[in-house]
Amino acid sequence: QVQLVESGGGLVQAGDSLRLSCAASGRTVSRNAMGWFRQAPGKEREFVAGISTITWSGARTYYADSVKGRFTISRDNTKNTVYLQMNSLKPEDTAVYFCAGGDRATMLRDDYDYWGQGTQVTVSS
Repeated sequence: QVQLVESGGGLVQAGDSLRLSCAASGRTVSRNAMGWFRQAPGKEREFVAGISTITWSGARTYYADSVKGRFTISRDNTKNTVYLQMNSLKPEDTAVYFCAGGDRATMLRDDYDYWGQGTQVTVSS
């Protein structure tokens, strides 16, 4: 069974950057499709970014329209860690961010099998 632990959240001002980390155990991240989701108070968990399993054709990345061009998802297979680099942060990015793993990259939360505990990101105006 895969266990995921997020870290790197914090309080920043609009326009700042943060890098979130998701450390995995039980299965290498290269053999999992990985995703980042976020959930703000009173709202449902929403898709942020995803990265596919590594195949002969390489890994594909996917982003929600709201973060495209600002956020980047990546893997470090040596450290068995997935990252979410967040630039040009906006107050509307404020949420608890979760990493998740599954068999394929998708924006649907029910398609993921493993979830971390979440890390808080707060962006002030």
